[in-house]
Amino acid sequence: MGRYVARRLLQMVPVFVGATLLIFLMVNVMGDPVAGLCGERACDPATAARLRSEFGLDKPLWQQYVTYMGNVFTGDFGTAFNGQPVTELMATAFPVTVRLTVVAVLFEIVIGITLGVVTGLRRGRPVDTGVLLATLVVISVPTFVTGLLLQLLLGIRWQWIKPSVRSGTFDELIVPGLVLASVSLAYVTRLTRTSIAENKRSDYVRTAVAKGLPRRRVITRHLLRNSLIPVVTFIGTDIGALMGGAIVTERIFNIHGVGYQLYQGILRQNTQTVVGFVTVLVLVFLAANLLVDLLYAVLDPRIRYA
Repeated sequence: MGRYVARRLLQMVPVFVGATLLIFLMVNVMGDPVAGLCGERACDPATAARLRSEFGLDKPLWQQYVTYMGNVFTGDFGTAFNGQPVTELMATAFPVTVRLTVVAVLFEIVIGITLGVVTGLRRGRPVDTGVLLATLVVISVPTFVTGLLLQLLLGIRWQWIKPSVRSGTFDELIVPGLVLASVSLAYVTRLTRTSIAENKRSDYVRTAVAKGLPRRRVITRHLLRNSLIPVVTFIGTDIGALMGGAIVTERIFNIHGVGYQLYQGILRQNTQTVVGFVTVLVLVFLAANLLVDLLYAVLDPRIRYA
């Protein structure tokens, strides 16, 4: 196991470098950051030259990237154009988005897997058809429509929740978390249903039933563990996607998290902010994938890592 983890960590290095390089190049072709600093009026040449020198924009692109990555490994993600260190923005944004992601993942696990197991065991029955239609509707409706509709009904018309999030506590993030997880929850339900329905006809399940094991034990100890492997894969890769894809949800509910900071950084062409936040998201995505691979051995004892 230790050798496998070490090998995977080494494999992450080129992936991390390649992903951050791609993001760095994409952000730098969005436009001229100095023009964004000066606003609607163009900067005079002296001011533009000073700003380029101050933020290192006068150097070749490859040199900017090497300098940036060298600073990242020392914990320095640069300075935003407003003079605030990017690490301070991360310290305020990431805890909120992490809480939002935790709520969304809990919805996926509890509701998605539960509905998937119920429909997988009752495939072809009315409950199965109803859940399939409901998940199809959820997948078809854009996230911003779902968010605005719930905000209008629950926050404005019925006043069950606050229309906008203020402190970012878990109780305030329940509805935004549900909105963020809605599409992924539907996919988890369908994926669990398909996996349960296929494995239900497997030989090991028939053997467990023939041995006279209780139905609950057959489902939880034999059927569910093997069926969760593709589901765990999806949820693991979805963690990074939820954190990075929360821009729409955070904009709707006025949540000042990672999505909000990325939106502001892109809008103002703030290279340091965008690249810094995306770099951390890449690390989160890589760590989640490693954790998923290690969970395979827990779910299926036949899997061994050399």
